[in-house]
Amino acid sequence: MLNQDQYLNQEQYSEQLYEEDELLLSVKEAIRESGMPEVSIAPGYGRLLGMLVSLSRSASVLEIGALGGYSGICLARGLAPGGTLTSLELKPEYADMARRHLERAGFGGIAEYRTGPALDSLAGLQEEGRTFDFFFIDADKENYPNYLEYAIRLANPGAVIAGDNIFLRGRTLNEGKNGPAVQAMRRFNEMIASDSRLTSTLLPAYDGLALAMVK
Repeated sequence: MLNQDQYLNQEQYSEQLYEEDELLLSVKEAIRESGMPEVSIAPGYGRLLGMLVSLSRSASVLEIGALGGYSGICLARGLAPGGTLTSLELKPEYADMARRHLERAGFGGIAEYRTGPALDSLAGLQEEGRTFDFFFIDADKENYPNYLEYAIRLANPGAVIAGDNIFLRGRTLNEGKNGPAVQAMRRFNEMIASDSRLTSTLLPAYDGLALAMVK
């Protein structure tokens, strides 16, 4: 079994095979300069998100947690012409930055941002009868189980659900850690693994990524 240092070495090796994405680097720099949390998805998983959106031929993507737009760009890159990205973000200033970065990346015309508590936005989407082909969950960890349940409700048949940071930098695996976020993430992981409505797997690289397909 690989230890943490070996996993890090694998990630570093993998990343050095790819040229730096200048646009995404500039998004990270803007996030850093603004004092926002530097918690964008890992580059390798960002590439994976774009591939999965493309492979699943998703026309409608719902992102829960926009931050500065890094993951939104990755998701939008996988959309076919005519596809749309709906992004939920608690803070208006974060959504504004994400919108600017999507516009800079050439995706401004396909992105819709809704601000405020994500559970309220999700309830609104359900009331509107909206459905989606792809979901990316990367927001407050204590609500991950709730976000998963909403994703299943709002999913078109065969929709893909991805959830980032499932290991919480090792806290999920640490029996001595039992805070609300850790307990919620453990519940989320158990739901992904056992829900009969889903086919799923968990990827262990970086900080972990859960992937599921709605039956």
